Amino acid sequence: MSRGTAVPQNAREEYERSGWLAVPDRLAPEALEKVRDSIAAISRTDRPEVVQEAGSDTVRALHGCHGYDDVCAQLVRHPLLLDLAEELVGDRVYVYQFKVNIKSPREGQQWPWHQDFAFWAHEDGMPAADAVNIAINLDEVHEHNGPLTVLTGSHRLGLIEAPEAARAVTGRDWHEHVSARLTHTVPDARVRELAADFPPVRMTGPAGAITAFHPSIVHSSTDNLSDDRRAVLLITYNSVRNAPVRPSRPDFLVGRDTTPVERLAGALA
Repeated sequence: MSRGTAVPQNAREEYERSGWLAVPDRLAPEALEKVRDSIAAISRTDRPEVVQEAGSDTVRALHGCHGYDDVCAQLVRHPLLLDLAEELVGDRVYVYQFKVNIKSPREGQQWPWHQDFAFWAHEDGMPAADAVNIAINLDEVHEHNGPLTVLTGSHRLGLIEAPEAARAVTGRDWHEHVSARLTHTVPDARVRELAADFPPVRMTGPAGAITAFHPSIVHSSTDNLSDDRRAVLLITYNSVRNAPVRPSRPDFLVGRDTTPVERLAGALA
């Protein structure tokens, strides 16, 4: 694919080697402010796409926002993001998943060690890991407010299958895929073994920072132990030739429209 201004030299090679990539470009302050305002408004609504922390009314995550919010719908068409996605996937792409993970101060809970592709393959029937997660920091992310931690290069292992008993939970309530007690996880003992060969890296950075990471990379995040919110917006772009063969979860978790995303003309409105 053609390299856009947001795509560093040798981006594809670095991404395939490490399983993640931080780009020098950031989302412009004006666009970031509009997205933050939209996310704040959505967080105050009562709809199934808005998920709370277990036993609390604190918002944990928002899903499928591009399907019902104009600003988010424009964001997925941002040339900066689309250039990066097409370069890393090597194909035209559509939006498979859109979410905002929010960790409120002192309340935001962990995401256990896992691989995203485990959910997409087992639950949705996605044929291959020909997709990419693009993360945008909506807040500053630092070591104490629950940053994403990845095991660099672990995507090259493919899926790390859980024991048979754990795999048998496929098809349960989708809420278990968005909670602090995930359905498909990588055991802590296995992570400790992997960390010797695949160095852990915390994805910290300022608001507006953009990072891409592979669907099969092993990753997690801790509880928010600080007084600062940590919100990260994640868009999963999937190859138009890699649509899931048996999507059963809600469409705000599994996008059904595989029409290639077209670039936005102009700035976010």
